[in-house]
Amino acid sequence: MSSTVALAISIIIAFGITVALGFVVIPLLRKLKFGQTILDIGPSWHKSKQGTPNMGGIMFAVGIIVSLIVTVLTYSLSGGELESDYSAIMQGKEKILLIAGIDLALAFGIVRITDDFIKKKHKRNERLTPKQKTVGQLIMTFGYVLTLWLSHNTSWYIPFIGTVNFEKNIFTAIIFWVLSVFIIYGCVNSVNFTDGIDGLCSSVTATVAIAFIVISYIESFSGLTIFSGALLGGVLGFLCWNWRPAKVFMGDTGSLFLGGMVVALGYLCKCPILLLPIGIVYVCETMSDVIQIGYFKITNGKRIFKMAPIHHHFELCGWNEKKICVVFTTVNLIGCVIGVLLLYYGNFAGRFA
Repeated sequence: MSSTVALAISIIIAFGITVALGFVVIPLLRKLKFGQTILDIGPSWHKSKQGTPNMGGIMFAVGIIVSLIVTVLTYSLSGGELESDYSAIMQGKEKILLIAGIDLALAFGIVRITDDFIKKKHKRNERLTPKQKTVGQLIMTFGYVLTLWLSHNTSWYIPFIGTVNFEKNIFTAIIFWVLSVFIIYGCVNSVNFTDGIDGLCSSVTATVAIAFIVISYIESFSGLTIFSGALLGGVLGFLCWNWRPAKVFMGDTGSLFLGGMVVALGYLCKCPILLLPIGIVYVCETMSDVIQIGYFKITNGKRIFKMAPIHHHFELCGWNEKKICVVFTTVNLIGCVIGVLLLYYGNFAGRFA
């Protein structure tokens, strides 16, 4: 079986399961009264979304996981190799990265599903304290970084610089840990910030998955191809239910699961700094919130944006949700192209000479 066939299988399975689960999960969420609670501080027209089923991220989480299991087993049994020549050049085994990646996504999803259940019980948008959420996420983050360290997956490719092994000495080891915790925790929560209007997070994440599919072919890394394909199929399947007007929201369970998947992709290609251009919309969403809060405190109440994260600013400027989705997705697609070009023309091919 070729990697292209495996890619098609992973997309189809994840897409099909996610779409099919919508017919079961959405009525079940309604029955259990797992509806979204809209805060008064948001745009007034969001009140119409009150009660829309939440926790729909379970749909694509199941679809993606089943797709990965079925496709990886089928591909391996047919003689396919999940790792690549890249693994021989860069320190560390890629199969461990594949397993750790899905574990990371599930771990973040578990942290948030607890919060979603508490939200439903107390009829509030947030119940776990920020400290509790941060501690839970940091535990998962440190666990993932520890796995990377113990498995010697500590080499990164940096465009125009080359391969950097962080196990050289104590100084580089500290840099690896600090950067990894910052990247993982920051990226996962940035994806969560993007989940604010119908279809936005799923659409943006679809472009990220496509970018890493392209990268997987550049690196001849079938494991990354299958992983990215499952993610693409899952978010496209969810879009069938989440595009405006949304029949279901992914909730924190889904957005944090997606965040874990995106982080895993960056580490799978052994170039996590590519998440900066490839996830440029995630970055903008987070930075808009940071800037808004910082400016508000410094100026004693003044604001730069009408509302943060920035997609709400454009809503209050008169943009409808469909326009925001299309524009933001296009912007992220441009960032994805830049990221892929940086990988390829940053002398990536020269390491195979």
